[in-house]
Amino acid sequence: MAKNVCILICVLLFNVLPGYSQQGNLKSKVQQTYSSQIGVRELTGNNDGKQVEAFLAYVHLKKGNPWCAAFVCWALGQNQITNPRSGYCPDLFGKKHVVWKRNAKGNQEPLTGDVFGLYFPEKGRIAHVGFVDEWGPSVTITVEGNTNDAGSREGDGVYRKKRLTRQIYAVSRYIP
Repeated sequence: MAKNVCILICVLLFNVLPGYSQQGNLKSKVQQTYSSQIGVRELTGNNDGKQVEAFLAYVHLKKGNPWCAAFVCWALGQNQITNPRSGYCPDLFGKKHVVWKRNAKGNQEPLTGDVFGLYFPEKGRIAHVGFVDEWGPSVTITVEGNTNDAGSREGDGVYRKKRLTRQIYAVSRYIP
């Protein structure tokens, strides 16, 4: 009997744990990818430059376009994660991916590598996105493209930011 229990535990560990470590490993790879871009800056301040144009090309846009969503999609794509491959921020918040929404019931805790969105009333939509690096009850650490030190949605580079958690409108999860 003890031998059968031991075999059962070994079989469970062999089949269950790889999924957990694979998800953690993929999350770590995505985090490494987006973090490796911190410090990328536009060449002339006009949504241009070699790396910015690579982000835009990934979503089939030309230089000069806003690129925060392109940055997010590019980083996910570098890790073979299915994503909307879009430069339009709302496309990252389809119902099947949203895990957290401001003032909603049944929210899941956002995780490292999830995608956050900021809502702009003048646009009537989510108009800036980036990655959740560390979620907190009052302050969230993010990594985002097309921003600046002031947190603009039309900035000049990829930055690690501290944002008030209450400013975040929604969070989507793409890492399986």
